[in-house]
Amino acid sequence: MSTHPEGDQAQSFISHLIELRERLLRIILAVLLVTLALLPFSNPLYTWVAHPLMHLLPQGSSMIATEVTSPFMAPFKLTMVAALFLVMPYILYEIWAFVAPGLYRHERKLILPLVVSSALLYYLGIAFAYFVVFPLVFGFFVATAPQGVSVMTDINKYLDFVLTLFFAFGVAFEVPVATVLLVWTGVLHPDTLAAKRPYIIVGAFVVGMILSPPDVFSQTMLAIPMWLLFEAGLYVSRLLLRARSKTTDIVPIVSSETKEIDYPVGSGIEHKRLDE
Repeated sequence: MSTHPEGDQAQSFISHLIELRERLLRIILAVLLVTLALLPFSNPLYTWVAHPLMHLLPQGSSMIATEVTSPFMAPFKLTMVAALFLVMPYILYEIWAFVAPGLYRHERKLILPLVVSSALLYYLGIAFAYFVVFPLVFGFFVATAPQGVSVMTDINKYLDFVLTLFFAFGVAFEVPVATVLLVWTGVLHPDTLAAKRPYIIVGAFVVGMILSPPDVFSQTMLAIPMWLLFEAGLYVSRLLLRARSKTTDIVPIVSSETKEIDYPVGSGIEHKRLDE
């Protein structure tokens, strides 16, 4: 009967959709619960986020609220975003649990460390933005204000600015994970990535221009870490490739850039041209 495989496939697809819905509901519930827990601390949380600018403002200057609902909505918006950031490890766990049954054993061994490192790198990017970038950027902006101009930033505008930087630096710090995935899945070879280094550096500045606010200072502060993180991911991918070659059979890896076939270390064959 040819209908049974199709029916089983449809039933399996529906069960996956049901599981996905349940995991999404758990994620939404977790974000709501953390948001409710943080609501009593919304104003102190906003004060902490605004500190890098507030302590640099001239004597007598302060932040302002130009809209009626801003004193409430700005801290509330920040609280929801903070809850999302805090729940991120759980979100990544739910994603991992959903896709894990369809992965091979060696893929599971790689994906779990990548999930953990992704969360840690995202938090590291946010910390870098807050403790390193904000003091430099805000100090520059305040110092270059024309004489007679009082720096009094709107709380909503400031929040949008810092959240943009948080998101940009969090995403930028995921570059090592993306590099390792590209190499591990065989999409690119480390030699190919190394050969394209000049283009990647230019691309880092382009991404910095797109993701960060429209000032050269923020763009440079984002592009340089992206380039350095790419180098770190390239180094780690080479180490993983060597480790995998020692535990697998001799499987050649073709480099499209150098036109060479790379064999695992210790196989007795290091490089071979495609035309040999």
